Amino acid sequence: MELCLGTVQFGMDYGIRGKRKPPLAESLELLDYAVQNGIRTIDTANAYGEAEDVVGTYLEKHPSVRKEITLISKFRPNLLDDVPPERYYSVMKANLEESFRRLHTDTLDGYLLHSARYVFNDDIIAALRRLKKEGYVKSIGVSVYETEEARKGILRGDLDVLQLPYSMLDQRMLQSGIFALAMERRFPLHTRSAFIQGLIMMEPEEVPPFLREKAAPILKEVSGICRETGLTRTQLSIGFVKQQSAVTHLVFGVRNMEQLKEDISAFQQGLPDSVMRELEKRFAHVEADIVMPSLWKK
Repeated sequence: MELCLGTVQFGMDYGIRGKRKPPLAESLELLDYAVQNGIRTIDTANAYGEAEDVVGTYLEKHPSVRKEITLISKFRPNLLDDVPPERYYSVMKANLEESFRRLHTDTLDGYLLHSARYVFNDDIIAALRRLKKEGYVKSIGVSVYETEEARKGILRGDLDVLQLPYSMLDQRMLQSGIFALAMERRFPLHTRSAFIQGLIMMEPEEVPPFLREKAAPILKEVSGICRETGLTRTQLSIGFVKQQSAVTHLVFGVRNMEQLKEDISAFQQGLPDSVMRELEKRFAHVEADIVMPSLWKK
C-alpha cells in the first residue's frame, strides 16, 4: 500500500473540523514535502475549488516532478445529467482539457467519474473508455460511496480502479465483501476518508450539534482505546486502513505541515493485531448517517 496525497483542502474550505484552506505558498510547500518524502500519487478533482490550479502551479515550478508522480483527477460531478448520450464524450473531453490546462499537463495517469451513480451508465463508461483508448488518460475509474456502487464497478470489467470510503468507523466495504471481491478479481482500490473529514479527530464536546448525540459516544470509545493502547487517533486511523491488503492507495488530506509529518510517520508504523481486532469488533456496524458526510443533517 502507498500513500496518496489528496488535495481538496488546498482548493476549498473542507471538512467538519478546522475548515481552513491553506495559503498558496503553504500548499506548495506541503506538496513539495510530500513528494520529497516518498509520496508518489496525487489525487485532485475539477470540483475541488482551486485544487487543480494549486497542483498545476506546483508542477509548473517543478517540471521534473511530473514524470515521477501518478496524477489523478476527476470529472466534474453531475455534468452529464442533462446531456444526451451522443454528447457525453465531447463534454467529458472538454472537462478533461480544462483539467489539463489547470494542471499544466497533457495527460493524466488516472481519471475518475465523480458522480458515483454514473458507474451504472454504460454510455458514460464507454465515453470514459474512449478517452483512455485515445491516450488522454492511462487508467479510468469511479469515485463511489455505497457498497453496491463499488460492487458494480468491480464487476463491470471495463474499469481500472475505484476510490471508496473506508475507515475504522466506516467498515461497510469490509463487512459487505467488497474487499474480498476486489482481491479475488485483483482489482485496485483507493480508499479515502480515513478520518471522516476530521470527525475521528474531534473530542466529543467538539462535535457539531447535528451529529453529537450519535457520534459523541463513539468518539468516547475511540478516546478510551487511545488511552488503553498509548496510540494516537492518527495512528489508529491510518494504521487501520494500512492493514487492509485489498487497498493499494490510502488517500489522505492535510492542512498544515504538522499534520503531514504526523500522517507520514503513522503510515510508516503498524498496528498490533490485537488492536486491529478490537477496532474491527467495536466499530463494525456504525450507522451510515454518522460516517457518510452526504447524510449529515446539518
